[in-house]
Amino acid sequence: MADAITPRKTNYPEWYLDIVQKAALADNSAVRGCMVIKPNGYAIWEKMQRGLDRLFKESGHVNAYFPLFIPMSYLAKEEDMAEGFAKECAVVTHYRLKAEKGKKLAVDPDAKLDEPLIIRPTSETIIWNTYKKWVQSYRDLPLLINQWCNVVRWEMRTRLFLRTAEFLWQEGHTAHASAKEAEEETHTMVRIYQKFAEEFMAMPVLVGAKTEGQKFPGAIYTLCIEAMMQDGKALQAGTSHFLGQNFAKAFDVTFKNEQNKEEFAWATSWGVSTRLIGGLIMTHSDDNGLVLPPRLAPLHVVICPLGRNDAERKPSIDAAEKLAKELRDLPRDDFFGYEPIAVKIDNMFDKQPGFRYSEYEIRGVPVRVEIGPKDIEKAACAVARRDVPGKEGKTFGIALSGAAVHIEKLLRDIQESLYKRAKAFRDSRIVTANTLDEFKTLFPARDEQDEVGAEPLRFVYAHWDGTRETEDRVQSEFKATIRCLPDDGPKESGTCIFTGNPSARRVVFARAY
Repeated sequence: MADAITPRKTNYPEWYLDIVQKAALADNSAVRGCMVIKPNGYAIWEKMQRGLDRLFKESGHVNAYFPLFIPMSYLAKEEDMAEGFAKECAVVTHYRLKAEKGKKLAVDPDAKLDEPLIIRPTSETIIWNTYKKWVQSYRDLPLLINQWCNVVRWEMRTRLFLRTAEFLWQEGHTAHASAKEAEEETHTMVRIYQKFAEEFMAMPVLVGAKTEGQKFPGAIYTLCIEAMMQDGKALQAGTSHFLGQNFAKAFDVTFKNEQNKEEFAWATSWGVSTRLIGGLIMTHSDDNGLVLPPRLAPLHVVICPLGRNDAERKPSIDAAEKLAKELRDLPRDDFFGYEPIAVKIDNMFDKQPGFRYSEYEIRGVPVRVEIGPKDIEKAACAVARRDVPGKEGKTFGIALSGAAVHIEKLLRDIQESLYKRAKAFRDSRIVTANTLDEFKTLFPARDEQDEVGAEPLRFVYAHWDGTRETEDRVQSEFKATIRCLPDDGPKESGTCIFTGNPSARRVVFARAY
Protein backbone atom coordinates (compact mmCIF):
# COMPACT_ATOMS: atom_id res chain seq x y z
CA MET A 1 0.00 0.00 0.00
CA ALA A 2 1.30 3.48 -0.82
CA ASP A 3 2.46 5.77 1.98
CA ALA A 4 -0.30 7.83 3.55
CA ILE A 5 -1.03 11.31 2.29
CA THR A 6 -0.77 14.13 4.83
CA PRO A 7 -4.35 15.14 5.74
CA ARG A 8 -5.43 18.60 4.56
CA LYS A 9 -6.36 19.72 8.06
CA THR A 10 -2.97 18.69 9.42
CA ASN A 11 -0.79 20.52 6.90
CA TYR A 12 -2.38 21.81 3.70
CA PRO A 13 0.89 22.67 1.87
CA GLU A 14 2.29 19.22 2.63
CA TRP A 15 -0.97 17.62 1.49
CA TYR A 16 -0.65 19.44 -1.83
CA LEU A 17 2.96 18.35 -2.36
CA ASP A 18 2.05 14.77 -1.38
CA ILE A 19 -0.65 14.70 -4.06
CA VAL A 20 1.77 16.00 -6.70
CA GLN A 21 4.36 13.39 -5.75
CA LYS A 22 2.18 10.34 -5.07
CA ALA A 23 -0.06 10.90 -8.09
CA ALA A 24 3.14 11.03 -10.19
CA LEU A 25 2.43 14.51 -11.58
CA ALA A 26 5.79 16.28 -11.29
CA ASP A 27 9.24 16.35 -9.67
CA ASN A 28 11.57 19.15 -8.74
CA SER A 29 14.32 19.69 -11.29
CA ALA A 30 18.05 20.02 -10.71
CA VAL A 31 17.55 23.67 -11.77
CA ARG A 32 16.24 25.71 -8.86
CA GLY A 33 12.56 26.55 -9.21
CA CYS A 34 11.99 24.41 -12.31
CA MET A 35 9.97 21.21 -12.55
CA VAL A 36 9.91 17.97 -14.46
CA ILE A 37 6.33 17.24 -15.51
CA LYS A 38 5.87 13.49 -15.36
CA PRO A 39 3.75 11.56 -17.90
CA ASN A 40 0.65 11.53 -15.67
CA GLY A 41 0.88 15.29 -15.13
CA TYR A 42 1.68 16.02 -18.75
CA ALA A 43 -1.28 13.94 -19.90
CA ILE A 44 -3.55 16.27 -17.90
CA TRP A 45 -1.88 19.27 -19.55
CA GLU A 46 -2.41 17.69 -22.97
CA LYS A 47 -6.11 17.32 -22.17
CA MET A 48 -6.21 20.97 -21.15
CA GLN A 49 -4.41 21.97 -24.35
CA ARG A 50 -6.83 20.06 -26.55
CA GLY A 51 -9.88 21.49 -24.81
CA LEU A 52 -8.65 25.07 -24.85
CA ASP A 53 -7.25 24.84 -28.36
CA ARG A 54 -10.61 23.71 -29.68
CA LEU A 55 -12.34 26.64 -27.94
CA PHE A 56 -9.77 29.07 -29.38
CA LYS A 57 -10.15 27.75 -32.92
CA GLU A 58 -13.93 27.72 -32.70
CA SER A 59 -13.70 31.46 -31.93
CA GLY A 60 -11.53 32.14 -34.99
CA HIS A 61 -8.01 31.98 -33.55
CA VAL A 62 -5.00 30.25 -35.10
CA ASN A 63 -1.71 29.01 -33.67
CA ALA A 64 1.79 30.27 -34.49
CA TYR A 65 5.19 30.20 -32.82
CA PHE A 66 7.59 33.03 -31.95
CA PRO A 67 11.21 33.01 -30.69
CA LEU A 68 12.23 32.13 -27.15
CA PHE A 69 14.82 34.95 -27.10
CA ILE A 70 13.87 38.62 -26.99
CA PRO A 71 16.40 41.45 -27.52
CA MET A 72 16.65 43.52 -24.36
CA SER A 73 15.94 46.68 -26.35
CA TYR A 74 12.50 45.32 -27.27
CA LEU A 75 11.50 45.01 -23.63
CA ALA A 76 12.75 48.53 -22.97
CA LYS A 77 10.42 49.98 -25.62
CA GLU A 78 7.36 49.45 -23.41
CA GLU A 79 8.18 51.21 -20.15
CA ASP A 80 5.48 49.66 -17.94
CA MET A 81 6.33 46.16 -19.12
CA ALA A 82 10.07 46.72 -18.63
CA GLU A 83 9.45 47.87 -15.07
CA GLY A 84 6.94 45.11 -14.33
CA PHE A 85 9.14 42.22 -15.49
CA ALA A 86 12.67 43.54 -14.84
CA LYS A 87 13.21 41.57 -11.61
CA GLU A 88 11.94 38.31 -13.13
CA CYS A 89 13.99 38.25 -16.33
CA ALA A 90 16.59 35.61 -17.12
CA VAL A 91 19.26 37.19 -19.34
CA VAL A 92 21.64 35.59 -21.87
CA THR A 93 24.85 37.58 -22.28
CA HIS A 94 27.26 35.08 -23.92
CA TYR A 95 26.91 32.49 -26.65
CA ARG A 96 29.84 30.14 -25.99
CA LEU A 97 31.77 28.38 -23.23
CA LYS A 98 35.48 27.71 -22.92
CA ALA A 99 36.14 23.97 -22.79
CA GLU A 100 39.79 23.09 -22.23
CA LYS A 101 41.05 19.68 -21.19
CA GLY A 102 41.68 19.43 -17.48
CA LYS A 103 39.92 22.72 -16.75
CA LYS A 104 36.41 23.55 -15.64
CA LEU A 105 33.92 24.90 -18.14
CA ALA A 106 33.76 28.67 -18.12
CA VAL A 107 32.04 31.45 -20.03
CA ASP A 108 34.17 32.58 -22.95
CA PRO A 109 34.66 36.33 -22.38
CA ASP A 110 35.28 36.80 -26.11
CA ALA A 111 31.84 35.40 -26.92
CA LYS A 112 29.78 38.23 -25.48
CA LEU A 113 26.57 39.04 -27.35
CA ASP A 114 26.29 42.47 -28.95
CA GLU A 115 22.97 42.81 -27.16
CA PRO A 116 21.76 40.75 -24.19
CA LEU A 117 18.78 38.48 -24.87
CA ILE A 118 15.86 38.01 -22.49
CA ILE A 119 14.39 34.50 -22.21
CA ARG A 120 10.75 35.35 -22.77
CA PRO A 121 8.74 36.09 -19.64
CA THR A 122 5.88 36.89 -22.05
CA SER A 123 5.92 37.60 -25.78
CA GLU A 124 4.16 40.91 -26.44
CA THR A 125 7.35 42.69 -27.51
CA ILE A 126 8.71 40.09 -29.94
CA ILE A 127 5.26 39.52 -31.41
CA TRP A 128 4.43 43.19 -31.93
CA ASN A 129 7.81 43.73 -33.54
CA THR A 130 6.76 40.97 -35.98
CA TYR A 131 3.26 42.40 -36.50
CA LYS A 132 4.90 45.53 -37.88
CA LYS A 133 5.77 43.46 -40.97
CA TRP A 134 2.36 41.84 -41.22
CA VAL A 135 0.02 44.82 -40.87
CA GLN A 136 -0.31 47.54 -43.51
CA SER A 137 -4.05 47.81 -44.13
CA TYR A 138 -7.29 47.35 -42.23
CA ARG A 139 -7.75 44.33 -44.51
CA ASP A 140 -4.87 42.64 -42.63
CA LEU A 141 -6.85 42.87 -39.39
CA PRO A 142 -7.80 41.35 -37.10
CA LEU A 143 -4.82 39.13 -36.34
CA LEU A 144 -6.09 36.45 -33.95
CA ILE A 145 -2.98 34.49 -32.97
CA ASN A 146 -2.16 32.15 -30.11
CA GLN A 147 1.00 30.26 -29.26
CA TRP A 148 1.69 27.29 -26.98
CA CYS A 149 5.14 27.58 -25.43
CA ASN A 150 7.23 27.86 -22.29
CA VAL A 151 8.21 31.07 -20.49
CA VAL A 152 10.69 31.92 -17.75
CA ARG A 153 10.07 34.21 -14.79
CA TRP A 154 12.80 34.01 -12.21
CA GLU A 155 10.60 33.47 -9.15
CA MET A 156 12.29 33.39 -5.74
CA ARG A 157 9.65 31.34 -3.92
CA THR A 158 8.41 28.44 -5.99
CA ARG A 159 5.90 25.59 -5.67
CA LEU A 160 5.26 22.87 -8.24
CA PHE A 161 2.69 23.96 -10.84
CA LEU A 162 1.57 27.01 -8.86
CA ARG A 163 4.69 29.13 -9.24
CA THR A 164 7.83 27.94 -11.02
CA ALA A 165 10.72 29.67 -12.75
CA GLU A 166 9.79 28.00 -16.03
CA PHE A 167 6.26 26.97 -16.92
CA LEU A 168 4.16 26.00 -19.90
CA TRP A 169 1.30 28.14 -21.12
CA GLN A 170 -0.58 29.56 -24.03
CA GLU A 171 -0.51 33.26 -24.85
CA GLY A 172 -2.88 34.90 -27.26
CA HIS A 173 -1.90 38.16 -28.99
CA THR A 174 -4.40 39.90 -31.20
CA ALA A 175 -4.36 43.07 -33.29
CA HIS A 176 -7.51 44.99 -34.25
CA ALA A 177 -8.64 47.94 -36.31
CA SER A 178 -10.68 49.56 -33.51
CA ALA A 179 -10.77 49.88 -29.73
CA LYS A 180 -14.29 48.46 -29.69
CA GLU A 181 -13.22 45.30 -31.50
CA ALA A 182 -10.20 44.82 -29.23
CA GLU A 183 -12.27 45.29 -26.09
CA GLU A 184 -14.84 42.79 -27.34
CA GLU A 185 -11.97 40.33 -27.84
CA THR A 186 -10.72 40.95 -24.30
CA HIS A 187 -14.16 40.15 -22.86
CA THR A 188 -14.71 37.18 -25.18
CA MET A 189 -11.49 35.51 -24.10
CA VAL A 190 -12.06 35.86 -20.36
CA ARG A 191 -15.46 34.23 -20.89
CA ILE A 192 -13.80 31.39 -22.84
CA TYR A 193 -11.52 30.90 -19.84
CA GLN A 194 -14.56 30.88 -17.57
CA LYS A 195 -16.21 28.26 -19.79
CA PHE A 196 -13.12 26.07 -19.71
CA ALA A 197 -12.68 26.42 -15.93
CA GLU A 198 -16.29 25.62 -15.15
CA GLU A 199 -17.21 23.10 -17.84
CA PHE A 200 -13.91 21.22 -18.17
CA MET A 201 -12.17 21.74 -14.83
CA ALA A 202 -15.45 21.78 -12.83
CA MET A 203 -13.92 24.78 -11.04
CA PRO A 204 -16.28 27.74 -10.38
CA VAL A 205 -14.71 31.16 -10.90
CA LEU A 206 -15.43 34.82 -10.33
CA VAL A 207 -14.99 37.01 -13.41
CA GLY A 208 -14.06 40.66 -13.26
CA ALA A 209 -11.51 43.40 -13.70
CA LYS A 210 -8.23 43.74 -11.84
CA THR A 211 -7.33 46.92 -9.99
CA GLU A 212 -4.65 49.30 -11.25
CA GLY A 213 -2.28 47.75 -8.74
CA GLN A 214 -2.95 44.19 -9.91
CA LYS A 215 -3.29 44.64 -13.68
CA PHE A 216 -0.79 43.39 -16.26
CA PRO A 217 2.17 45.75 -16.94
CA GLY A 218 1.42 47.70 -20.11
CA ALA A 219 -2.33 47.02 -20.07
CA ILE A 220 -5.13 49.59 -20.07
CA TYR A 221 -7.10 47.08 -18.00
CA THR A 222 -6.98 43.39 -17.12
CA LEU A 223 -9.87 40.95 -16.74
CA CYS A 224 -9.42 37.73 -14.80
CA ILE A 225 -10.98 34.55 -13.50
CA GLU A 226 -10.46 33.85 -9.79
CA ALA A 227 -11.06 30.45 -8.18
CA MET A 228 -11.22 29.44 -4.53
CA MET A 229 -9.07 26.56 -3.34
CA GLN A 230 -10.04 24.25 -0.48
CA ASP A 231 -8.04 26.29 2.03
CA GLY A 232 -10.08 29.34 1.05
CA LYS A 233 -7.22 31.05 -0.79
CA ALA A 234 -7.72 32.55 -4.23
CA LEU A 235 -5.99 31.35 -7.37
CA GLN A 236 -5.75 33.65 -10.36
CA ALA A 237 -6.51 31.08 -13.05
CA GLY A 238 -6.50 33.16 -16.23
CA THR A 239 -6.18 36.75 -17.46
CA SER A 240 -7.22 38.74 -20.52
CA HIS A 241 -5.72 42.18 -21.18
CA PHE A 242 -6.86 45.17 -23.21
CA LEU A 243 -3.56 46.76 -24.23
CA GLY A 244 -4.94 49.75 -26.11
CA GLN A 245 -2.41 51.09 -28.59
CA ASN A 246 0.57 50.92 -26.23
CA PHE A 247 2.42 48.14 -28.02
CA ALA A 248 1.46 49.34 -31.49
CA LYS A 249 2.98 52.73 -30.65
CA ALA A 250 6.07 51.19 -29.07
CA PHE A 251 6.73 49.10 -32.20
CA ASP A 252 5.21 51.44 -34.80
CA VAL A 253 2.48 49.03 -35.94
CA THR A 254 0.23 51.17 -38.12
CA PHE A 255 -2.34 50.49 -40.82
CA LYS A 256 -4.38 52.45 -43.30
CA ASN A 257 -8.03 52.48 -42.29
CA GLU A 258 -11.03 52.45 -44.64
CA GLN A 259 -10.65 56.22 -45.09
CA ASN A 260 -7.01 55.63 -46.13
CA LYS A 261 -5.75 57.33 -42.96
CA GLU A 262 -2.84 55.96 -40.96
CA GLU A 263 -3.55 54.83 -37.40
CA PHE A 264 -2.11 52.53 -34.75
CA ALA A 265 -3.52 49.04 -34.25
CA TRP A 266 -5.33 48.05 -31.05
CA ALA A 267 -4.07 45.10 -29.01
CA THR A 268 -5.07 42.36 -26.58
CA SER A 269 -3.23 39.52 -24.92
CA TRP A 270 -4.49 36.64 -22.78
CA GLY A 271 -3.12 33.48 -21.21
CA VAL A 272 -3.41 30.49 -18.89
CA SER A 273 -0.64 28.16 -17.76
CA THR A 274 0.22 24.86 -16.08
CA ARG A 275 -0.85 26.65 -12.89
CA LEU A 276 -4.28 25.27 -13.85
CA ILE A 277 -3.07 21.80 -12.83
CA GLY A 278 -2.37 23.15 -9.36
CA GLY A 279 -5.85 24.65 -9.33
CA LEU A 280 -7.34 21.32 -10.38
CA ILE A 281 -5.57 19.53 -7.53
CA MET A 282 -6.61 22.02 -4.86
CA THR A 283 -10.21 22.32 -6.04
CA HIS A 284 -11.18 18.63 -6.01
CA SER A 285 -8.62 16.32 -4.42
CA ASP A 286 -9.04 14.70 -1.00
CA ASP A 287 -6.95 12.94 1.64
CA ASN A 288 -6.94 9.74 -0.43
CA GLY A 289 -5.27 11.36 -3.43
CA LEU A 290 -5.97 13.15 -6.67
CA VAL A 291 -9.55 13.67 -7.86
CA LEU A 292 -9.97 14.52 -11.54
CA PRO A 293 -13.04 15.70 -13.45
CA PRO A 294 -13.65 13.16 -16.25
CA ARG A 295 -13.30 15.74 -19.05
CA LEU A 296 -9.63 16.20 -18.11
CA ALA A 297 -8.78 12.72 -16.83
CA PRO A 298 -6.11 10.97 -18.95
CA LEU A 299 -7.67 7.64 -17.93
CA HIS A 300 -11.44 7.50 -17.41
CA VAL A 301 -11.99 3.90 -16.33
CA VAL A 302 -9.79 1.18 -14.87
CA ILE A 303 -11.14 -2.37 -14.90
CA CYS A 304 -9.68 -4.75 -12.32
CA PRO A 305 -10.36 -8.44 -13.07
CA LEU A 306 -9.99 -10.61 -9.96
CA GLY A 307 -9.36 -14.23 -9.12
CA ARG A 308 -7.10 -16.46 -7.04
CA ASN A 309 -5.77 -18.53 -9.95
CA ASP A 310 -5.69 -18.64 -13.74
CA ALA A 311 -8.92 -20.61 -13.95
CA GLU A 312 -10.82 -17.96 -11.96
CA ARG A 313 -9.09 -15.03 -13.63
CA LYS A 314 -9.70 -15.95 -17.28
CA PRO A 315 -13.49 -15.36 -17.27
CA SER A 316 -12.93 -12.07 -15.43
CA ILE A 317 -10.31 -10.97 -17.97
CA ASP A 318 -12.58 -11.94 -20.87
CA ALA A 319 -15.44 -9.91 -19.36
CA ALA A 320 -13.09 -6.99 -18.74
CA GLU A 321 -11.90 -6.99 -22.34
CA LYS A 322 -15.47 -7.11 -23.63
CA LEU A 323 -16.53 -4.21 -21.38
CA ALA A 324 -13.45 -2.18 -22.36
CA LYS A 325 -14.30 -2.59 -26.05
CA GLU A 326 -17.92 -1.59 -25.45
CA LEU A 327 -16.78 1.54 -23.64
CA ARG A 328 -14.32 2.50 -26.38
CA ASP A 329 -16.96 1.88 -29.05
CA LEU A 330 -19.57 4.18 -27.53
CA PRO A 331 -20.52 7.17 -29.73
CA ARG A 332 -18.04 10.02 -29.36
CA ASP A 333 -19.20 13.50 -28.49
CA ASP A 334 -18.07 16.89 -27.21
CA PHE A 335 -17.98 15.80 -23.56
CA PHE A 336 -15.05 13.48 -24.21
CA GLY A 337 -13.48 15.73 -26.83
CA TYR A 338 -14.71 13.45 -29.61
CA GLU A 339 -12.24 10.84 -28.36
CA PRO A 340 -13.04 7.33 -27.13
CA ILE A 341 -13.46 6.75 -23.41
CA ALA A 342 -9.98 5.90 -22.09
CA VAL A 343 -9.99 2.46 -20.47
CA LYS A 344 -7.25 0.37 -18.88
CA ILE A 345 -7.43 -3.26 -17.80
CA ASP A 346 -5.29 -3.80 -14.72
CA ASN A 347 -3.79 -7.31 -14.62
CA MET A 348 -1.39 -6.82 -11.70
CA PHE A 349 -2.39 -10.14 -10.10
CA ASP A 350 0.89 -10.26 -8.17
CA LYS A 351 -0.44 -7.43 -6.00
CA GLN A 352 -3.33 -7.50 -3.54
CA PRO A 353 -6.63 -5.98 -4.75
CA GLY A 354 -6.48 -3.28 -2.07
CA PHE A 355 -3.09 -2.11 -3.35
CA ARG A 356 -4.36 -2.04 -6.93
CA TYR A 357 -7.43 -0.01 -5.97
CA SER A 358 -5.36 2.42 -3.92
CA GLU A 359 -2.97 3.14 -6.77
CA TYR A 360 -5.79 4.26 -9.07
CA GLU A 361 -7.50 6.16 -6.29
CA ILE A 362 -4.33 8.16 -5.64
CA ARG A 363 -4.00 8.92 -9.36
CA GLY A 364 -7.58 10.17 -9.55
CA VAL A 365 -9.07 7.74 -12.10
CA PRO A 366 -12.78 8.69 -12.08
CA VAL A 367 -14.27 5.15 -12.27
CA ARG A 368 -13.00 1.77 -11.12
CA VAL A 369 -14.70 -1.48 -12.15
CA GLU A 370 -14.15 -4.76 -10.30
CA ILE A 371 -14.98 -8.12 -11.89
CA GLY A 372 -14.41 -11.27 -9.84
CA PRO A 373 -15.61 -14.89 -9.92
CA LYS A 374 -18.76 -14.10 -7.92
CA ASP A 375 -19.55 -11.23 -10.29
CA ILE A 376 -19.14 -13.53 -13.29
CA GLU A 377 -21.67 -15.94 -11.78
CA LYS A 378 -24.19 -13.07 -11.71
CA ALA A 379 -23.06 -11.56 -15.06
CA ALA A 380 -22.41 -8.37 -13.12
CA CYS A 381 -19.64 -6.10 -11.85
CA ALA A 382 -18.96 -3.59 -9.06
CA VAL A 383 -18.45 0.07 -9.99
CA ALA A 384 -16.73 2.66 -7.74
CA ARG A 385 -16.74 6.41 -8.36
CA ARG A 386 -13.62 8.32 -7.28
CA ASP A 387 -15.42 11.49 -6.18
CA VAL A 388 -17.27 9.58 -3.44
CA PRO A 389 -14.64 7.56 -1.53
CA GLY A 390 -15.32 4.36 0.39
CA LYS A 391 -18.40 2.18 0.41
CA GLU A 392 -20.75 5.09 -0.35
CA GLY A 393 -19.27 5.48 -3.81
CA LYS A 394 -19.34 1.79 -4.72
CA THR A 395 -22.27 0.03 -6.38
CA PHE A 396 -22.50 -3.75 -6.63
CA GLY A 397 -24.48 -5.86 -9.04
CA ILE A 398 -24.26 -3.66 -12.15
CA ALA A 399 -25.25 -5.93 -15.04
CA LEU A 400 -22.37 -6.41 -17.45
CA SER A 401 -24.78 -6.15 -20.38
CA GLY A 402 -25.53 -2.52 -19.50
CA ALA A 403 -22.35 -1.57 -17.68
CA ALA A 404 -20.85 0.52 -20.51
CA VAL A 405 -23.88 2.82 -20.73
CA HIS A 406 -24.06 2.99 -16.91
CA ILE A 407 -20.40 4.02 -16.69
CA GLU A 408 -20.70 6.67 -19.40
CA LYS A 409 -23.61 8.26 -17.53
CA LEU A 410 -21.66 8.01 -14.30
CA LEU A 411 -18.71 9.89 -15.79
CA ARG A 412 -21.02 12.74 -16.79
CA ASP A 413 -22.57 12.72 -13.33
CA ILE A 414 -19.14 12.89 -11.67
CA GLN A 415 -18.25 15.95 -13.75
CA GLU A 416 -21.44 17.73 -12.73
CA SER A 417 -21.19 16.67 -9.09
CA LEU A 418 -17.62 17.94 -8.77
CA TYR A 419 -18.66 21.35 -10.08
CA LYS A 420 -21.67 21.57 -7.77
CA ARG A 421 -19.59 20.52 -4.77
CA ALA A 422 -16.84 23.05 -5.51
CA LYS A 423 -19.39 25.83 -6.09
CA ALA A 424 -21.24 25.04 -2.88
CA PHE A 425 -17.97 25.21 -0.95
CA ARG A 426 -16.98 28.47 -2.66
CA ASP A 427 -20.38 30.09 -2.13
CA SER A 428 -20.47 29.05 1.53
CA ARG A 429 -17.23 30.95 2.10
CA ILE A 430 -18.18 34.22 0.43
CA VAL A 431 -18.92 36.78 3.13
CA THR A 432 -19.44 40.52 3.48
CA ALA A 433 -17.48 42.83 5.78
CA ASN A 434 -19.22 46.10 6.61
CA THR A 435 -16.69 47.37 9.14
CA LEU A 436 -12.93 47.25 9.64
CA ASP A 437 -13.40 45.15 12.79
CA GLU A 438 -15.33 42.56 10.78
CA PHE A 439 -12.57 42.56 8.17
CA LYS A 440 -9.89 42.03 10.83
CA THR A 441 -11.65 38.91 12.13
CA LEU A 442 -11.70 37.47 8.61
CA PHE A 443 -8.01 38.21 7.97
CA PRO A 444 -6.26 37.80 11.33
CA ALA A 445 -2.61 38.77 11.58
CA ARG A 446 -1.20 35.24 11.16
CA ASP A 447 -0.15 33.03 8.33
CA GLU A 448 -3.14 30.75 7.78
CA GLN A 449 -1.22 28.71 5.24
CA ASP A 450 1.23 27.35 7.81
CA GLU A 451 -1.05 27.03 10.82
CA VAL A 452 -2.07 23.47 11.60
CA GLY A 453 -5.82 23.00 11.68
CA ALA A 454 -6.55 26.56 10.56
CA GLU A 455 -10.06 27.31 9.33
CA PRO A 456 -10.31 27.91 5.59
CA LEU A 457 -10.12 31.52 4.53
CA ARG A 458 -12.85 33.37 2.66
CA PHE A 459 -13.65 35.65 -0.25
CA VAL A 460 -14.64 38.90 1.42
CA TYR A 461 -16.80 41.54 -0.25
CA ALA A 462 -16.01 44.97 1.18
CA HIS A 463 -16.10 48.63 0.17
CA TRP A 464 -12.81 50.19 -0.99
CA ASP A 465 -12.15 53.80 -1.92
CA GLY A 466 -10.47 52.94 -5.23
CA THR A 467 -6.98 54.21 -4.33
CA ARG A 468 -3.69 52.38 -4.77
CA GLU A 469 -2.58 53.67 -1.37
CA THR A 470 -5.43 51.88 0.43
CA GLU A 471 -4.93 48.74 -1.64
CA ASP A 472 -1.23 48.60 -0.72
CA ARG A 473 -2.02 49.21 2.93
CA VAL A 474 -4.46 46.30 3.08
CA GLN A 475 -1.96 44.00 1.41
CA SER A 476 0.75 45.01 3.87
CA GLU A 477 -1.37 44.79 7.02
CA PHE A 478 -3.58 41.81 6.27
CA LYS A 479 -1.74 39.90 3.51
CA ALA A 480 -4.94 40.23 1.49
CA THR A 481 -5.27 41.54 -2.05
CA ILE A 482 -8.15 42.72 -4.17
CA ARG A 483 -8.74 39.76 -6.44
CA CYS A 484 -11.17 41.45 -8.80
CA LEU A 485 -14.06 43.84 -9.26
CA PRO A 486 -16.57 41.05 -9.88
CA ASP A 487 -18.92 41.37 -12.83
CA ASP A 488 -21.70 39.64 -10.90
CA GLY A 489 -20.98 41.28 -7.54
CA PRO A 490 -22.97 43.95 -5.72
CA LYS A 491 -22.66 47.35 -7.41
CA GLU A 492 -24.05 49.58 -4.64
CA SER A 493 -22.01 52.59 -3.51
CA GLY A 494 -20.97 53.00 0.11
CA THR A 495 -18.11 53.96 2.41
CA CYS A 496 -14.62 52.48 2.37
CA ILE A 497 -14.14 50.46 5.56
CA PHE A 498 -10.44 51.37 5.68
CA THR A 499 -10.52 55.16 5.17
CA GLY A 500 -14.12 56.31 5.48
CA ASN A 501 -13.94 57.79 1.98
CA PRO A 502 -16.68 57.21 -0.62
CA SER A 503 -16.66 53.82 -2.37
CA ALA A 504 -18.21 53.16 -5.77
CA ARG A 505 -18.74 49.42 -5.14
CA ARG A 506 -17.69 46.38 -3.18
CA VAL A 507 -14.66 44.40 -4.34
CA VAL A 508 -13.37 40.92 -3.48
CA PHE A 509 -10.53 40.60 -1.00
CA ALA A 510 -8.72 37.31 -0.38
CA ARG A 511 -5.38 35.83 0.43
CA ALA A 512 -3.98 34.29 -2.71
CA TYR A 513 -1.42 31.96 -4.26
